[in-house]
Amino acid sequence: MTNPSIREIELSAPGSGPYGITAGPDGALWLTLAGTGGVARVGPDGEVRTYLTDPAESRPLIITTGPDGALWYTRSGDDRLGRITVDGRTSAVALPPGTAPCGLAAGPDGALWYAGMGDDTVGRVTVGGAVTTFPLPVAKAFPSMLAAGPDGALWLTLHQANAIARVAVDGQVTLHALPTEAAGPVGITLGGDGALWFVEIAAGQLGRITPDGRIDEFPLPDRTARPHAVVADPAGGCWFTEWAANRIGHIDRAGHITGYDLPTPSSEPHGLTVTPDGTVWIALETGAVAHLTP
Repeated sequence: MTNPSIREIELSAPGSGPYGITAGPDGALWLTLAGTGGVARVGPDGEVRTYLTDPAESRPLIITTGPDGALWYTRSGDDRLGRITVDGRTSAVALPPGTAPCGLAAGPDGALWYAGMGDDTVGRVTVGGAVTTFPLPVAKAFPSMLAAGPDGALWLTLHQANAIARVAVDGQVTLHALPTEAAGPVGITLGGDGALWFVEIAAGQLGRITPDGRIDEFPLPDRTARPHAVVADPAGGCWFTEWAANRIGHIDRAGHITGYDLPTPSSEPHGLTVTPDGTVWIALETGAVAHLTP
C-alpha cells in the first residue's frame, strides 16, 4: 500500500474515543467523544478544545452542521440529540426512550434527520426541537447511518435487514435489498456522481445505489478490512475507513481502489470528512485525529 503524508493530532486522554467528525462552519473540525461524552474542536491552528458537559454515558456518535449553523450530534447512550454552537454553548433535544440514535444528516426540508438504531425508526427534529418519528416496515433492522439524496429524500442503511431504505420527507419508506447476503451496510454518503455510496462492513465491499434503486457492489482487495464510514471525494470518488485493517481507502470514478496505511497500529479509524482543500481527516478511537493529504 502507498502511504502519502499522514499526520496525527492527539485530542485528549486515552479513553475519550473520538468517533464522528465533520468540518464545521467556523473552519474547524468537530468530533464526538464516544468514550467520555461531549465533543472536541480542532481549530485551523491546531488548537484542541474539549466540551465535556454531556454525561459520560451519553455515547455521542455522529456529528453534522445543522441548518441553524450549530453542530448537532447523536447521543446514543441517553436518547438525545446534542447541540453546540461554534462558541461553545450546549443544549440537547430529548428523543423517545430506546431510540439509541446513530446516523444524523441535515435534510432537504430544513430539519435534522436521525437513524433510531434502537427502535427501528427514522426521526425528524426541527432546529426548534420538535420531534417526529416514522416507523420502519421491518423489525430489528438496526438502522445505522443516513444521508440526504439527490432526489429530496433521505437514504438509510439497515445494518441487520441487509437493505438500503429510501425515506421521503413525509415518512414513506421504500426498501432496496442488497445483492450480497448479510453484507451489513453501515456508512452512506451522497457521491459527486448523483448516486449514494455505502460500505458493507460484514462483506468487505463498497456499494453504490442510484435514485431509481440500481445497486452495484465493489469488493475490497482485503475483504476482512471491515469498512465503516464513507465520505464523498470532491473529485468524484469516495474515501472510507477500514477499521480492522487500520487503513483509509479510496475508490475513484472508475472503481479503482487504493489503500493508505495509518502510522499508528490498531488506531481504530471510524468517521472521516474532507475539508475544502482536499485534506482527509479521520477520527481515531484510540484518542487522536489523523489527516491525509493525497
